[in-house]
Amino acid sequence: MASVAEQMAANLSWSTFGKAKDLQNRILFTVGLLIVYRLGTFIPIPGIDHGMLQQFVSQTQGGILGIANMFTGNALGRMAIFALGIMPYISASIIMQLGTSMVPMLEQLKKEGESGRKKINQYTRYGTVLLSLVQAYGIAIGLMGQGLAVDPGPFFVASTVITLVGGTMFLMWLGEQITARGVGNGISLIIFVGIIASLPSALAMFFEMGRTGQLSTVAIIGIMIMAIAVIYIVVFIERAQRRILIQYPKRQVGNRMYGGESSHLPLKLNTSGVIPPIFASSLLLLPTTIASFSAGSGDLGWFGTVAAMLGSGQPLHLFLYGVMIAFFTFFYTAVVFNPDDVADNLKKQGGFVPGIRPGKRTAQYLDYVLTRLTVVGAIYLVLVCLLPQILITDLGVPFYFGGTSLLIVVSVTMDTITQIQSHLLAHQYQGLIERSKIRGRRR
Repeated sequence: MASVAEQMAANLSWSTFGKAKDLQNRILFTVGLLIVYRLGTFIPIPGIDHGMLQQFVSQTQGGILGIANMFTGNALGRMAIFALGIMPYISASIIMQLGTSMVPMLEQLKKEGESGRKKINQYTRYGTVLLSLVQAYGIAIGLMGQGLAVDPGPFFVASTVITLVGGTMFLMWLGEQITARGVGNGISLIIFVGIIASLPSALAMFFEMGRTGQLSTVAIIGIMIMAIAVIYIVVFIERAQRRILIQYPKRQVGNRMYGGESSHLPLKLNTSGVIPPIFASSLLLLPTTIASFSAGSGDLGWFGTVAAMLGSGQPLHLFLYGVMIAFFTFFYTAVVFNPDDVADNLKKQGGFVPGIRPGKRTAQYLDYVLTRLTVVGAIYLVLVCLLPQILITDLGVPFYFGGTSLLIVVSVTMDTITQIQSHLLAHQYQGLIERSKIRGRRR
């Protein structure tokens, strides 16, 4: 029998949304800040020769400018004030999350509750500034090395670094404001908007290739069917869970009997999310990015050969990309889910898995189940992320189909819809409580 919450969720309609004024204000606030973000991607940093910049971008689409543009809404290709995007903050957050499981001091902060969480967030901001400074300085030096600076020198480096770091910190503030006063996760929505911003032009290029005969009608229909199928698979896998039954024993307190109920421990099929593809992409793009910015300094020797072999679509690139995604999937899953801690918490609460002894045996069982799920999740991530590379190399599809971008778009969309439904359910509950109070006063 469906629960009350499930029945109310099934009855959600546009009329319910029309009455939820607070939710409407949150959505408008979110949309307004996202528009501010998009406007910032068109404001260029000072001192750039934009004619030469466009020529350089068109020649280095296989490097970081080709894929990072997707996450920054083409701000990096325009060298706008938001050229770094929100990726330094995400990298710092991932590093801090890994540190809370490997560094004893950070692990202790994580266990201190709200105060510890605030300190970890502060350290994350410091890490964001540090990473932004390093990346902004590298971009400034690379721009001067390629002859893209109108007036190269220390002043150009300082102004570029200050502008790019300030843009990243402003984006971090926008994301926090959206999370606190809007709908959805602000950081994820900023990346989401950056990805879908280039979708209309990419689709136009795709259909233009069909009109000019570069792609056959059969190929266009096949790619569209494949896109729908991949989206369906991603949604299915991201929602897939293995629910482990947890039983709680009955206990008697005075003359009453408590407990005896059961619950479920949900284990996601893809516990690591989009972190493994992001890590793998960042590491593989580093050699090609250095080679791209250093091309004007002379012969790169063996480093240039290795960078060419690691170019997008090359066999070595595809092989290492898949191996690194699988490795980071297992590594990150082991970091975010500790079977020993879960088993200890269940034992303290009196819960147990039917047929499994509490404690060490339960931890071994959870680790066994999680390992099998992670194998399937790693295969899924590898297939989804390698598919766009094959399409781009073999068929020349002019947009980044699938991969990390598709995972982010689907995950953010599902999370935002879930939060909207939660706000609507809260609004319905509030209405029921107010009506019940009115009826009680009348009686």
